[in-house]
Formats: sequence, C-alpha cells, structure tokens
Amino acid sequence: MQADEAAEMMEADKAENRFKQRAAVVIAILAMLLAITGLGGSNAGKEALNNNVLASNYWSFFQAKNVRQTAVVLAADEFELAWANDPSLSPEARAALKAKAEQYRKTAARYESEPETQEGKRELIARAKIHEAARDHALKQDPYFDYAEALLQIAIVLISVAIVASASWLAYVGGALGIFGTGLMLNGFLLLVEIPGLS
Repeated sequence: MQADEAAEMMEADKAENRFKQRAAVVIAILAMLLAITGLGGSNAGKEALNNNVLASNYWSFFQAKNVRQTAVVLAADEFELAWANDPSLSPEARAALKAKAEQYRKTAARYESEPETQEGKRELIARAKIHEAARDHALKQDPYFDYAEALLQIAIVLISVAIVASASWLAYVGGALGIFGTGLMLNGFLLLVEIPGLS
C-alpha cells in the first residue's frame, strides 16, 4: 500500500466519522424535540379534558339554576294569581302573598345574574364558554403534536439506520422529516397555520 492510498483511506474514515458524529448530534436534537413534543401533546390532552369537565360543570350548574328559577317564577305567579283573584282574602293575607311573590321575583332575578358571586345564569354561561374555548384550542393543538411525534420518531429511526448502513441519503430523508416534524410541533404550540385535515 502506498502512502497516497493510505491517506485516501484515512480521509474516507474521517469523513465517515464526521458523518456519524453529525448524525448522532442530529439524533440527540431530534430526541430532545420529541420529548418536548410529547410534553406539549400530553399537556394539550390534559387541558382539553380539564376544560371539558369544567365547561360541563358550569353548564350543569346553569341548568340547575334554570330549573330553580323556573320553580320560583311559577311560585311567584301562583301567589300573584291567588291574591289578585281571590276577593275573600283579608288585606293582610294579600299583602303577605304579595310580599312573598316579590321575594320570589327578586330570587328569580338573582338567579338570572349574580355578578358578586359569579353564579348567576349569565355568569355561568360566560364561564362555561371560556372553558369551551380553552378546550377547543387544546383540541386544535393536539393533532399537530401527534403527527410531529410520529415524524420525529421516524426521522430518528432513519438517521440511526443511515449511520449503521452508511447511507447518507437516509440521513437527508430523516433530516427532512425531522424539520417537518419540528414545524408541526411549533405549530402545535403556536397555532400559526391551520393545516386542513389536522385541525
């Protein structure tokens, strides 16, 4: 073996080692991005579930308030009809019935809106809608994280195979998938672009 052949072989080994080192660094970066993507997807799923439960609770509370309000209004109507249409009642009894009906009307109005406790029907609707919007936002994020995870995992596998098989073209395909997966991950966090079929 001549000196120039040995130098060429050493250069080839150095190039292969540089390729393996760079591929290993890319794999490490993709693994880190995969962990971040998994965390984002997990958080989006939890957020969607929690906000769905909270929205459901507020809607249930709204329904209970609505039922109570209807019962109170019906009672007030009954009292008003009783003192308005019964001439045999004494003025004291009519006044007591009228006072009770007014009390029921005030209670019904309080059920409609109660800003100080945030437990009136209007406030409950607003709170439920806030949680529905947060749930919907998290549900929009989740598919981007799912597809990003899949692409990042495939990219890691392809680059790992490229190292073993010394096939640089596989590393480029894996790198392209990794870049696309990273874009989907970022879009999962930021929702900058709505991709048809994913949202």
